[in-house]
Amino acid sequence: MGKADLHIHTALSDGMGTVSAVLEAASRTDLDIIAITDHDRVDGALEAVDLAPRYGISVIPGAEITTAEGHLVALYINRPIPPRLPLHDTVLRVAEQGGLCIVAHPMAPFLNSIKAPNLIWALADPLVAGTLVGLEVYNGGLPQLANNRRALVLGEKTGLAQVASSDSHLLWTIGMWATEFPGSSPADLRLALELRLTQPVIADRPFRFFTSWARGLLLRRAGIAYWSPEPRGGVILRRLSSI
Repeated sequence: MGKADLHIHTALSDGMGTVSAVLEAASRTDLDIIAITDHDRVDGALEAVDLAPRYGISVIPGAEITTAEGHLVALYINRPIPPRLPLHDTVLRVAEQGGLCIVAHPMAPFLNSIKAPNLIWALADPLVAGTLVGLEVYNGGLPQLANNRRALVLGEKTGLAQVASSDSHLLWTIGMWATEFPGSSPADLRLALELRLTQPVIADRPFRFFTSWARGLLLRRAGIAYWSPEPRGGVILRRLSSI
């Protein structure tokens, strides 16, 4: 079984690590695949695809798209999708690129999350249903993890592929919550999502998550993030303006 973390942010949106730092951190896990999903942009994901062979890990290019109804993770795309389009239209834009979609943190309070009625309405269109294939039944970055129980119920109701993701903004949480699938390649993962053969991998969240998140927020506001000089070279804090 392969293992993937399909929802990771870099410092190009609101993450704590540059692309190289994310790849460095991911290379030290048991993950086979990661997806870089910065908010409404794909440049970091494309950079990660180019650098990935140096780190011994596969990268799927993607983005977390802000739709009119809430956040949607798009995978296997190479061009940005305009934000704030209706969910239906956003999924079709992803389909035009040959991509797939996963609902991010559905129904989560305090976040821009897709609600169940909007998702079910969109899935009534066969064109949407062919591309919107997955749902995060567990998101490790939620302020309230209890919402994942509601997401699991929605996943069972819709029959979408069930995934767990770190929604990582912190390097040490990459891979802590992930998705297993038959095979090990991005093509294998794609087939598993389409055939609903994925399996969420869930771990306990340590309390230091909250203190680490608060520290990261302060550092990012100061223009500081983690950077990796080279594969297996570790990560260090640097001002983004100096990288």
